[in-house]
Amino acid sequence: MIDVSQLLADDSRGNYFSPDAYLQGDIEFGVIENRSGSRLLAIPETLLEGLHAALDEEIGIGSQVVLYSCGRWWGKSFYRRLSEELEAYYGKPLAQMEMIEFLQCLKECWKAHGWGILDIDLKYYQQGFLVIKIGNSPFAETAMANNRPACFIEAGVLSAFFSQLTGQALHCTQTACESMGAEANCFVLGLEERLKIVLAWLEEGHDHATIMELLCRNQPSIEL
Repeated sequence: MIDVSQLLADDSRGNYFSPDAYLQGDIEFGVIENRSGSRLLAIPETLLEGLHAALDEEIGIGSQVVLYSCGRWWGKSFYRRLSEELEAYYGKPLAQMEMIEFLQCLKECWKAHGWGILDIDLKYYQQGFLVIKIGNSPFAETAMANNRPACFIEAGVLSAFFSQLTGQALHCTQTACESMGAEANCFVLGLEERLKIVLAWLEEGHDHATIMELLCRNQPSIEL
């Protein structure tokens, strides 16, 4: 368990992503940096909207694969950069952080970059699944209206990030989307073979809770 008294005694382990310290910028030169000096890029909504529209027009349903692949590339780079920054700040590798400490860092990181409010549901961990919920997602806000979850970039990022973190090849499937009226985007992480059936359940119109019930029914316990 995490030693709360130790954290309270060591004020150097504050929130790395504290807004007043993490984001720095030069308005005159149009530069945004984080506290480690890495450049940050502000992406306008019109660019995301145009990206979705252009891919949909050019390759149709194939755009899902392209966006997911882009997300995985982004997720690998994101994990490497985050690991380096947090290790330098906290003085220990990401893999050695206490779970509570790591989850809080990830939530604060997601919010600091403007990607929405992230939460991790460990309820299905013993069945071999992680559920990630993200509210106020800019990716859902700019997605084209349709009858299927549309945040393939986010899914790719989460897949790559948690694959790097756990050392296992994890797939990520979205089961609920704000663009379809859901309260939050819901993503399920697990082994790809075990998640393939989810697409069929989505086509049948099952909601997130039902899909998780079906996934866990008669499944052996597997830890990620």
